[in-house]
Parts: sequence; structure tokens; C-alpha cells
Amino acid sequence: MSTPQAGARRGPSGPIIALDAMGGDHGPQEAVRGAVRAVRDRGLRVVLVGRRTEVARLLAEEDAVGAMPVLHAEDALAMHEGALASWRRPRSSVAVACKLIRQGEASALVSAGSTGGVVATSTVRMRTQPGVLRPALAVALPTRPRPTVLLDAGANADAKPEMLVQFAHLGAAYARSAFGVENPRVGMLTIGSEPGKGNRLARKTAELLAATAAQAPTQAGRLDFRGNVEGHDLLAGEVDVVVTDGFTGNVALKTVEGAVRFTMDAVTEAMTAGTLAKAGALLQRRSLRELRNRLDSDTYGGAVLLGLNGSVVIAHGSSRAPAIERACQLAHDLTSGGIGEEVRSRVQATARSTPWRQRLGQGEEQQARP
Repeated sequence: MSTPQAGARRGPSGPIIALDAMGGDHGPQEAVRGAVRAVRDRGLRVVLVGRRTEVARLLAEEDAVGAMPVLHAEDALAMHEGALASWRRPRSSVAVACKLIRQGEASALVSAGSTGGVVATSTVRMRTQPGVLRPALAVALPTRPRPTVLLDAGANADAKPEMLVQFAHLGAAYARSAFGVENPRVGMLTIGSEPGKGNRLARKTAELLAATAAQAPTQAGRLDFRGNVEGHDLLAGEVDVVVTDGFTGNVALKTVEGAVRFTMDAVTEAMTAGTLAKAGALLQRRSLRELRNRLDSDTYGGAVLLGLNGSVVIAHGSSRAPAIERACQLAHDLTSGGIGEEVRSRVQATARSTPWRQRLGQGEEQQARP
């Protein structure tokens, strides 16, 4: 995924990004700063959505009055709010941004607000693409030589096997659009690499994934399914997409994030333990900085909610201006790279050919939709 170098100024172009200016632990100040950087340094097109008076004051502090439109929203999602926020706060900044996308006046939403609130609000107001059973939350894990996509990372705590098969296609579309992987390798996260390991959901999903990989008549409907993967394989880079249910995926993601923080803190402590250690750290400061940047979740822009009628990027709640800027870049790249069209072609290609759809009754499929 190409990222313009900082300071490379150019005129705004490309899709319009609706940025929730009120979301995040640090309030609108960091969101506005990130938006200004995205417009000035990356040439992105951003619309700020939030309380107009407050946002306008912050733009004035950045000497950026008139640099981007501001759309007023009188309410905002609190960081503790979950799925019910969609109904409790119909005039929130996230809801107003979703309306922009639904009306065709913007192409992507970026928010550092409550993950549950953003997922629920965007799903209700933007709706899933035709044929998509449930949207899935995808995150990029810091593997080499390219990131590994993990999904679902928390949008669906309870899922059916046919949903996980579709998540695999959503993840493959993300890997192609964001990281240029022509034929993404897919693995099913479970408790053993041997076939037949795991609970009923994992075993059935692996069976359907294998059948889908073998029977899809077109390239768009095919999956390069490599079988089961375990927790210690998440950062091994052996597959490009790891699919699981939202409960397991969220636990796995938080475990990886905690392990990364612990490791980096331990490395920092070891590198500052004495005079010789500090001298060695000084000599290795560039490599250490690159390692920290690679392992920092903010480097990848945030989680992406796949399967809706528009791109949705959810940045970390603690995001500062640089992370907001990268989230806007990710939303721009996904939309420009045709993530929606990629998802649509995969869903259409599998609509009539995959074995689970041949057995899934129309009533059950409609019931599975949010």
C-alpha cells in the first residue's frame, strides 16, 4: 500500500473521507490535527463531522480555516457506548457521517470512537452489501514480508460456519486491495493444525472452506485454503488471511497487542539498564525505531469493517494526530483500490456455487442478516 511521504504537498484529490471529529479518548483536538495533516501533507479530501463551533475553533488554531468542510453534528458517541448507541444517538457525528456516505456525498468513514458504537451505527445506517450476511472487522497483524489480515476481530461474537466462509472472502478482498496479494492464502484459526481439530464451528467452517476452495468455478470465487492455523502462527506470516469468529478473534488480537507491548517495554528496559546497554541502543536506534513502528498498531491505520456499502476504518481510541492521518490514508487507499467492488465480485461469484448456499434456506439466510 503506497503511502505518500510526509511533506509531499499536492492538491486534494480522490474519494471524500468523512472523519468523525468527536470520537476518541483525546476528543476533537487530535482528530482535527490529524485531518489537517491528511489534507496538507497527503492531499486527501476530508470532511470533518462534529460540533461546528468547537471544530472551527480548533481549525483556527491550526491556521486551517477553510481547508476542509465542516458538517455539524450536535451529538457524539461516548467511548463506553456499545451496540445500542445506534438507536440512542441518531444525531451523533458517526450517524451524520454515515448519512453522507449513504447519500453518495462521501465514500468512507473514519472514527476513533467506541468500536461497538461505530460498528452498530454504520451497519444499521449504511447496510451490508447485497448478499453479505454480516460485516466483519479486519485488522492487519505486523508480519513479514507483508501484514496478515485477521478477521473477525470483534464485530460478531456469535457466528455460523457459512458466515466465516464469507469472512474468508472479505479478508481475501482486503488483502488484495490493501496489500496487493494476488491470491491470498487463507487459514482457519483453531486449537490444532491437523484436520478435524477444534469445536463444532471450527470443524464445520474448515470443511466448508475446503469445499469452496475445490468447487468455485471462477477465480473470484476461489480461496487458497491452507487448512488450520494455531495461535502461535498468527505472527508467522504463513498465511495472508486468518479467519475466525469475533469472540475468538478479539481475544487473539488483544493477546497479540499485549504481548507486543510487553516485549517492547522489556526491550526498552534492557537497552537502558546500563552504560554499555545505552551505548548499544544508541547504535541501534534506527533499527529499534523501525521495529517499534512496525509493531505499533497505529502504523496500519486501524481496523476495517468489511461488507458495508462504504469503507469504514476504526482507529484506536487512544489515537493521536499521526494515527488519525494514517487512518484517513487507509480509508483513501481502500476506496481508491476498489475494495467495495472486490467484495461485491467475490460475493456474487460464490452466491450460487458454494456448497453452503445450496443447503442454506432462504429463510435462514434472511434471518442471518443484521
